[in-house]
Amino acid sequence: MGQPSGNAGGMPNFGDGQNFSYSYHGDPKATFSQFFGTSNPFENFFNGSPGGMGGNMGMGGNMGMGGHEEMDIDLDEILGGFGGGNMRGQFRPHGSNQKPRKQARIQDPTIEKEVFVSIEEIATGCEKKMKISRKIYKDDGSVVLEDKVLKINIKPGWKSGTKVTFSREGDQIPGKIPADIAFIIRDKPHPIFTRDGANIKYNYKVPLREALCGTIVQVPTLDGKKVGINCAGEVIKPTTTKRLQGFGLPNPKDPAKRGDLIVDFDVLFPEQLSQSSKDIMYDVLS
Repeated sequence: MGQPSGNAGGMPNFGDGQNFSYSYHGDPKATFSQFFGTSNPFENFFNGSPGGMGGNMGMGGNMGMGGHEEMDIDLDEILGGFGGGNMRGQFRPHGSNQKPRKQARIQDPTIEKEVFVSIEEIATGCEKKMKISRKIYKDDGSVVLEDKVLKINIKPGWKSGTKVTFSREGDQIPGKIPADIAFIIRDKPHPIFTRDGANIKYNYKVPLREALCGTIVQVPTLDGKKVGINCAGEVIKPTTTKRLQGFGLPNPKDPAKRGDLIVDFDVLFPEQLSQSSKDIMYDVLS
């Protein structure tokens, strides 16, 4: 098998370039010798030969500040990263004896679930127990299903949208941080009340006769009782509003303070009137 020979310039002679082939034999020093004509490629730089960088460097013709110093270069150290003399070894960067850094664990996205709470529960506060099932992946590849109950202590007056988060209660997967589980408080629709912050609203349907002639309106409250509003001396219009102070929901920052119960009116008109009734109404309202 053809071997390149060194020429005067230290570079291999490849002949006419037609029949040359090369096979690496595993010795880096021999490779340098074939390509550069010497087993030490730095010899021309530091041996003081003409054209080199040898004995006349520095002040006073020497390397240092007047004293003679030789530079010791170990080719094995330079090539040591390539397997200590054979090219089969792997390159090892500086500090390769250090332990590799552990990859940072990534947490799964937060799991969110809505919890609907009635106005009565918001008025007094309550505890909600939420049962969850999560998977626990073992190192041996097995999977265990675990049931757990999370307790939510709902404070009086909490607003819709309040979020309660339980840290790392999601599935346990090796190499990952379990997801957080967040419960979002929502207002449950109420059959007669609607919520407006700390206030609650009630719509009272009043017949046209009572709206015109006056009446005492009985308004239900959150505690199941009724409070009367005297409207006997007035005409109730569709835009009329009454307010019962302190009958609303607690303020979440100061539960001693409560909102109001606001009463709106829906005036009910008759589907039809007899001619005599129309005549009477016409005369009265003229």
